[in-house]
Amino acid sequence: MASPLKVSVVAADHEVWSGEASMVVARTVEGQIGILAGHEPLLAMLAVGEVRVTLVGGSTVTAQADEGFLSVENDTVTVVARQAELV
Repeated sequence: MASPLKVSVVAADHEVWSGEASMVVARTVEGQIGILAGHEPLLAMLAVGEVRVTLVGGSTVTAQADEGFLSVENDTVTVVARQAELV
């Protein structure tokens, strides 16, 4: 089994959520993207929408994220948004 992703969802002034996950789905300005372990390095601009984090056990954490970016490198996914909150 692949090692889990290390995920952080951060708003301008605070961390919204962080932990390990098996998948992250986010809406970018170019469309929806899914990130799994082993994904190529990526930097994408976020569109307004949900970021869905699937935890290793199968449950999900969803955050609403507005204006920001998503970066992927070495199985670490960082979502930085001007505003973000769990929904």
